[in-house]
This record gives sequence, structure tokens and C-alpha cells, in this order.
Amino acid sequence: MKRNLFSKISIASFVLLMACSESLLDKTNPNGDVATTFYSNADQLTQGINSVYAVLQSYDLAGREFFFNHDMRSDDVQTGGGQLEAARFQILNGSLNSANPVMTASWTGYYTVVLRANQVIDGSANAKNVDATLLNRIVAEARFLRAWAYSDLTLFWGSVPMPIHVANTLASASLPKTSLADINTFMISELSAIQGDLPASYSGADLGRATKGAAQAVLARVYMTQGDYANAKTELLKVYNSGTYSLMPQYFDNFKEETGFNKESIFEVGYNNTNFNWNGTGDGFGNEGNARTQEYSAVGWRNLIPSDGLVNEYEAGDPRFAATFIKPGDTFNNGTQVLLASDVQGNTVNYHGVPTKISWNKYTAEYKTNSTFYTGPMNMRIIRYAEILANLAECENELSASGFTAAAPYLNLIRSRPSVNMPPVVAVSQAQMRTAIQHERRVEFAGEQIRNRDILRWRKNGKLPAGPDPISYFTPNKFELFPIPQQEFASNGALTSSDQNPGY
Repeated sequence: MKRNLFSKISIASFVLLMACSESLLDKTNPNGDVATTFYSNADQLTQGINSVYAVLQSYDLAGREFFFNHDMRSDDVQTGGGQLEAARFQILNGSLNSANPVMTASWTGYYTVVLRANQVIDGSANAKNVDATLLNRIVAEARFLRAWAYSDLTLFWGSVPMPIHVANTLASASLPKTSLADINTFMISELSAIQGDLPASYSGADLGRATKGAAQAVLARVYMTQGDYANAKTELLKVYNSGTYSLMPQYFDNFKEETGFNKESIFEVGYNNTNFNWNGTGDGFGNEGNARTQEYSAVGWRNLIPSDGLVNEYEAGDPRFAATFIKPGDTFNNGTQVLLASDVQGNTVNYHGVPTKISWNKYTAEYKTNSTFYTGPMNMRIIRYAEILANLAECENELSASGFTAAAPYLNLIRSRPSVNMPPVVAVSQAQMRTAIQHERRVEFAGEQIRNRDILRWRKNGKLPAGPDPISYFTPNKFELFPIPQQEFASNGALTSSDQNPGY
């Protein structure tokens, strides 16, 4: 929603991360009280669900650490120079440990989504005289956001604790890890069950809430991660055939402040002004802007820059290169300035053998400003319609040896977008089409927190290209996942050192 969705609920702390001693084990959990005393009317239910969206806006998630953690676990970025903080560099080069604060921030963010969603879901039983359609929709939104959080938690950490109710005591807040298979089953069940209670679209102040298409798209991601292309295709076709979404003619309109919630957007996190809380977790004011421009732009901190492999992946003449990156000689700030190499700090990128200070353009406000410290209302698109098309192409290709013929039209819809207008893909085998799809995904979705997902699921399902792993430090059974954060072991008595992920 393009407004500040902040919590009106006083949440003392996140229950799974709350340290407690033996003397506290019989105490009532203050977070549990919220679910039993609140949510009795439509206003309180709305406040509750808005508090869940507020966490998505926060520093821990879409405001900052969401894009950092996804990007640094992919091969699409490299350090912009010595200005990159040590904790971030540790993720980038695989030297992190369980105390890494950047990784831990997102763990906290995702589980805060889970906690607040659980409060809404459990508390909805208290609702009286609330329109049934509204009540069902709000609960479905909470179940969607909880499932989305678990889809990322399992992507980063694998098997994790899975609270689905608010703990009534601090002792019951300690939970063991749930198997990945059981979490997948839960996500599939939830994302299937809620589709009938979510609308196809919203308008006005409700823009950004979870829709039926968003639930179907996330469910398709879950299936594709498991290599279940048949069920993924079923969900993707629901989105494709809905008539709700289409590609934006101008590719760059998917990454500008002024063109949020457009017809290509399936799920995005909205922001509405320049306020950014550098320590925020979604409580109170100060989460209405995000830090992407300041962190990534050529004239900002430039903490991460595109990798050599990514910039050299683009075909000659692909307009998406200029939409995604900016280099010295390009114009910015409403076309009033030419970027000079002296304007740009840090490292170079090896672009066709030439060291060049290439920086990120996508998701930054450089097109209209020259501010170094810009934090503003740049919506973060979590899923857009182009991904549905690319996913359909992949499903068709993987479902049969001859599926490459059915895959091509979906892929070529992306390439024929008027502002892209690249030659159609022509493949004569499944292997050729797989290569084309993997190329297209990399250039279409660069810097959109998708490459990490793709590498993980392709590695898991044996679909990576032959040769070295895309992640330079990767070795089997080590560094496949983030470590479970140290603070979780300190506060969750149900976990032991044997629950730590391999390699840490």
C-alpha cells in the first residue's frame, strides 16, 4: 500500500527471539495476550493486518536487507569497494558466521511477519459483527504473508522452526526445526486454500494488499523450487488466464517511483515518502521510504555493483542493459547531467575486457536526481508478470523433451515487449531452450532478488549449466544455506548445536 502501514499494536518483542531464564518459563507471553484481547472489530483487524505489511516495508526486509541478502547470495553483484561493510562482504564471499547482523536482521524480519500474521489469524476468532467477506480476506492476507515469509526462510535457511499460532507462554515459544517437507506441505495447503478469499485486484489505499494472483504466483514458486513443474504450471496458468496482468510497454516503468502498482505488478511493497528508519522493524513512523538508491546508485554509496559475468551476459543491442545499468557518459538527473567517472567511487567492472565504472540504474532514482543520500518512495516489486511468463516457459520446457516448442511463445512475449524488441528465441532442443531461458531470466530480472532463487533451485534440481558452480565459494553440503542465527540458539531452548546448517 502506498502509505505508512504501521502497527497500532504494542508488541514488546519478537517471541521466538526473546531470551528467557528458567524462572520465566511459567510466565504469560505478552505477545499471546494480543491475540486473545484484540481483533474484535473491523478496525482492529485492519490495524493488525497493516502491522504485518509494515514489517515488509522495514529496514529488515524490503527497505534494505531483503535486497542485500538476496543479491549477495547470487552471482550478479560484487563489492563496490572498501566502503562495503564487513558484515556484508562476509555474505558476498561466503565467510559469514551465525552472528552476522545483516543475515540476522532478515531472519528477525521474516519471523516478525510470522508473529504478527499469527496474531491476526488467531485473534480473528474474537471478531464480532464483522462482514464475512472482509474478515475472510484479512485472514487470507495474513496467511499469504506468513506463507511468503516461510518461502524465503526456507530458501535461505532450509528447515526452520514453524510457529503457526501465537504462543501462550514463553516456554511454548521454543520450537524445534520443522522438516522442509512439512513446511512445503504447509505452504502449499495455505496458498491453495486462501485463493478464494483474495480479490483479483484492489484500488486506492488498498493497493499493495495480497491478491489471488499473488498467492498463485508464490505457490508456483514453491512448486518450482521442488521441481514440481506440473503443479507450478497449473498455478501459473491461473495467473496467465486471469486477464488481470500484462507487460508494461516500457520496461523501465517497472522500476520507477511514479509507476508503481502498474499492470505488470503482481505483488510489491509500497512506500510513500522519503522517510527511512535506519533501525526500523516496522513499528511506528519512519518506514515510508527505502534505501536502494543510496546503497546502490552511481552517485550514492555504490556498496554493490554488477558482476563482470552479469554485464557481459547481455546481447548486443539489448535495451535492458541501459535500463539496468548506468556508466560514465550516460545521462541522469532528468537528462540534465552526464555521468563522469570522477562522479563514481569505488571499483570498476570488466565489461568486454574494458574496466568501466558500471553501476546499478534499476531501482534507483538517478533518472531524476543527483542526490547521494536519497531514500525515497521507490516501491519494491516482489513479483511481476514477466516472471509468470518466464516460469511458464521453464515449466513447458522441463515437462517434456519436446516442450521447447510450447516454451518459446512465453519467452518471446518478454523479448518482444515494445521497449525491448529483441529477436525471438529459436531453439531446436530442450537443452537449447533451457540455456535460452536461463539467459533470459538473468538479464530480465537482474537486481530483482530472483537470481539467488534460480541458482538454488536449479542446483537442487540438477538444472545448472555444466561447469563451475555460479557461486565461487560453493562446495556441496557446505554454504548451501545461511547459518541459523546465533541469537536463535540463545533464545530457543528447543534447538541444539546439531541443528546448525552444514558448514558453520
